[in-house]
Amino acid sequence: MTNGAKVNLPVPLQIVAFRNSKELRQVAPLWKGKPTQLAGLFQAGQDRGFIMLDMSVENPWQVVFHEYGHQLMHGNVTDQVDPWFDEGFAEYFSSIEVDGKQARVGKIPEQTYQTLGHTGMMKAGDLIRVQQNSSAYNESGDHRTAFYATSSLLVHYIYDNQLIPKVGEYFGLVREGEKKPEDAFQQAFGMNTVQFDKVLRQYASSGRYKYYALPAPPGLASESFSSKPVQELDARVVMADIHLHSPDYQEKAKAEFEEILKEDPGNAGALRGLGYAYLEKRDLDHAREYFAKAVERDAKDPWVLYYSAMLFRQDNGEDFGERNAGAVIMQNRLEKAVELNPEFADAYSLLGFAFIMQGKPEEALKAMVKAVNLNPQNVGYRFNVANLYLQMRKFDRATAVLKALQTSSDPEVVSHAQYALQKVEEAKQAEAEVKAEPARARAFLPGQPSSSPQPVVVPAPPGSINFAKGKILGVDCSAKPAAVLQLLVGSKTWKLHVGDTGHVVVIGADEFSCSWANQRVAVNYRKTGEGTGEVVSVEIQ
Repeated sequence: MTNGAKVNLPVPLQIVAFRNSKELRQVAPLWKGKPTQLAGLFQAGQDRGFIMLDMSVENPWQVVFHEYGHQLMHGNVTDQVDPWFDEGFAEYFSSIEVDGKQARVGKIPEQTYQTLGHTGMMKAGDLIRVQQNSSAYNESGDHRTAFYATSSLLVHYIYDNQLIPKVGEYFGLVREGEKKPEDAFQQAFGMNTVQFDKVLRQYASSGRYKYYALPAPPGLASESFSSKPVQELDARVVMADIHLHSPDYQEKAKAEFEEILKEDPGNAGALRGLGYAYLEKRDLDHAREYFAKAVERDAKDPWVLYYSAMLFRQDNGEDFGERNAGAVIMQNRLEKAVELNPEFADAYSLLGFAFIMQGKPEEALKAMVKAVNLNPQNVGYRFNVANLYLQMRKFDRATAVLKALQTSSDPEVVSHAQYALQKVEEAKQAEAEVKAEPARARAFLPGQPSSSPQPVVVPAPPGSINFAKGKILGVDCSAKPAAVLQLLVGSKTWKLHVGDTGHVVVIGADEFSCSWANQRVAVNYRKTGEGTGEVVSVEIQ
């Protein structure tokens, strides 16, 4: 399920600590016009996320670890998982205790037991059916509280009993459409959901659990870190930036940035923030003005470069020459942005569009696949790749990407993928008809009666795309650039041919490797015989 040993953070995260609840209320969401009461807050954004803490409460770090758990999950797990595991993992991660000597991971907070005592435990059969659009996941109340507490307990039980491989097996069975959730659960865990309810209740009532005590990494002594006071103007920029990313405070953010620029007209953070505020409102003239000033002030801020490139994406002119010139500027700024921040997934995605605008599809594909590798659960990136394949008339590869999206637990994603697959089939049919026309025209040769045309043979479309998950036993690269994957799927071994290892679609790794062995993988392929096929795409897991 993982994307490798390297940890990706798909969206940059900024942590801001407030001294007390009164200060935190400056950024708290509004309810009926008044700030809500909270000890911590995670504020997500397309370009960045913020975690705000009240340092006066007993444990302000719990919300940090919870949201960081989500970041780790979404940036490093290629398969989309169901809400129960996503939230359960984040809750498991949130229980970390850290001191100067060690970190303790996996303790079950007393609050979890208290919550379950109040709400009761959610049945496993109901829990595994909760999806992103389910009321139990979205509506406040006891059902949602029970969902979170039960998910947390279940993931603790899974880690305590080393059942993560079983979880991977369960999701594989569900995603491939082979089993209903209850049947997949029984096959993966060796018991049905009713039997598991009893096991989980016994686990909860025992009050016993395992946790991991890990030594703190060397060199983390407080004296090894430097600190300096934050200047008032810099603090105000941060506050305005937080407000800018909150629907309740966007107008206030604009006014705050303007006040800062009155005092310091060259403040790069305020110029960047105000430019983004205008960009969000589609006021491109003002956005262009402020981004130009921000780039002049700080050409090494990847966000300034990214935002200014985003402006060219939205304002590329109607004249071809003007569009191409804007695309070149986009490319230059985005290449500098990813040089400064190599894990900047959104910048790679936008870089792909800059290449498309210049008519460079191969370069665009590399950039867009890089974005997918950095943020594998961003379905928008995957749809971008599929659309690019469609534009390149690489219908099999577009189909492979879209069929993987069809396994999503999000009904809206599935619906979009099905619609896009229909468009791919229509494009394939249209191309087949166009290719058939010259053959039909040649059928009526000079001097030959039109009533007896020569037979026209239209090539049959390639075989349908199949999807399989398994383990790579080995790779034979003796006939480079071709290769053969020896893939174990269940108890059957397949030999899947790769025509060109330098051009096959690879997700979850930077490139195809001839040294892969004992590697979990998902493969899209066309069947060519009994136990053989032609690889369309490889996704390392």
